[in-house]
Amino acid sequence: QVQLVESGGGLVQAGGSLRLSCTASGRTFGINPMAWFRQAPGKEREFVAVIRRSYAYTYYADSVKGRFTISRDNPKNTVYLQMNSLKPEDTAVYYCAGDSVFRGTAYGLSRSYDYWGQGTQVTVSS
Repeated sequence: QVQLVESGGGLVQAGGSLRLSCTASGRTFGINPMAWFRQAPGKEREFVAVIRRSYAYTYYADSVKGRFTISRDNPKNTVYLQMNSLKPEDTAVYYCAGDSVFRGTAYGLSRSYDYWGQGTQVTVSS
């Protein structure tokens, strides 16, 4: 089993920055893709970014491309999401997700990930 714990959320003004962290514990040797999703009140959970175990492969939602950067530290079993130029519409609960298999073009789907964190709130004020 794998446990994921997020941290780093908070309240920030528009244009500001935050860095989220997600640390995995348990049977971490099998984790390949790690991703971030978010869910705003009254909306469905949406994909934000994913990074494969090989650092070269990252993918982003169009809404965050150029503003957010996903990275990971494999020895520390940690994935990060650096969020810059934040907008009020980025306000959401951010969830970390992981799985043992990278599922190709389905990387943006929640069902492609078996492991989930409890979420961390990000609030961007205008």
